[in-house]
Amino acid sequence: MGARRGWIDRLAARWNVSPSRVFIILLVFACTGFTVMFLKRPVVAWATGEGEPGVWFSVLYYVLILPFYNLVLLVYGALLGQFRFFWEFEKRFFGRLLGRRSR
Repeated sequence: MGARRGWIDRLAARWNVSPSRVFIILLVFACTGFTVMFLKRPVVAWATGEGEPGVWFSVLYYVLILPFYNLVLLVYGALLGQFRFFWEFEKRFFGRLLGRRSR
């Protein structure tokens, strides 16, 4: 392999994992995204009664989806054997979100 590395290798180096684990980690992100996407329509329909959601509902939805997304991410990570990676990922993410520096 020359000086040029593929995107899988770059992600593996960035995340400090093997290239084979990169595929599993990307699968976890994909499953989490699809789950949240597929659940949005029934949740909005239930909350608005098939009407158009108002601005406040939209703001509330996007505020509440963040912890739900992260919980689902941990669940899929655990199911696919990557809980430790995603637990550390969550700690870094919320540390940055709350303005704390990672050690």
